[in-house]
Amino acid sequence: METLRAEDRGGIRVLTLNEPERRNPLSWKMVAELMAALEAAEAEPGVRAVVLTGAGKAFSAGADLDYLKKLTELPAEANLAHSEELAALFLRLYTFPKPTIAAVNGPAVAGGAGLVLASDLAVFAEEARIGFTEVKIGFVAALVAVLLLRHLGEKPARELLLTGELIPARRALELGLANRVMPGEALLEAALELAERASAGAPTSIRLTKALLTELPGMGLFEAFAHATLANAWARETENLKEGIAAFFERRTPRFAPQSGVGGEEPGH
Repeated sequence: METLRAEDRGGIRVLTLNEPERRNPLSWKMVAELMAALEAAEAEPGVRAVVLTGAGKAFSAGADLDYLKKLTELPAEANLAHSEELAALFLRLYTFPKPTIAAVNGPAVAGGAGLVLASDLAVFAEEARIGFTEVKIGFVAALVAVLLLRHLGEKPARELLLTGELIPARRALELGLANRVMPGEALLEAALELAERASAGAPTSIRLTKALLTELPGMGLFEAFAHATLANAWARETENLKEGIAAFFERRTPRFAPQSGVGGEEPGH
């Protein structure tokens, strides 16, 4: 059985974590396959967005139990390598240039919760839960804390990280960790619909908007405005903007090029 399934639904690539009997853990193999799948999705112009979900009753239980059993016996180099691979996955997903939507079909725990946080948007099934349980076994939610603090204020982040409690979908919605809560049977279609809407704009605009969302929170006010000014000016030179303006005045749907721009790197890259 494949650890990760990939299926195209129109221009949306659906990636399904596919070890349901093990609750879709972030094993070495799963992490490597997710990285490869994201590389492939970015390289294909016909793929406009990615939906990430889990097979079976769980989204992802996080830790691979087989790995967890021998964790304390591994040399420091192996543990560091595993941490680096996981950090690279979260960073790759968080900075992915196309819209990403987590369709959270069941519990998203520890590293599994990290996948949800690293996605642009999240649709939860009513029965789904999310939590950072590392503290309960003497571990530390170090990697996911980086993302959680970008989503929440310090007080709610402290509560989730220190108690290690799983919270229900409705609470995740209240906190802003979920964008929608749906009945389980409607989850994937809702995620696909959201992916369609999030990827309907100009690809250059989406890519640059996502880059700004990643970079601006770490900047001071004056630096942020200077950076945004460059992005604003750069966007005016793209073929997609020319097409968008023409379509607006001609009262038609724009025909955006999948990969277009003015050549060279985006501002700040």
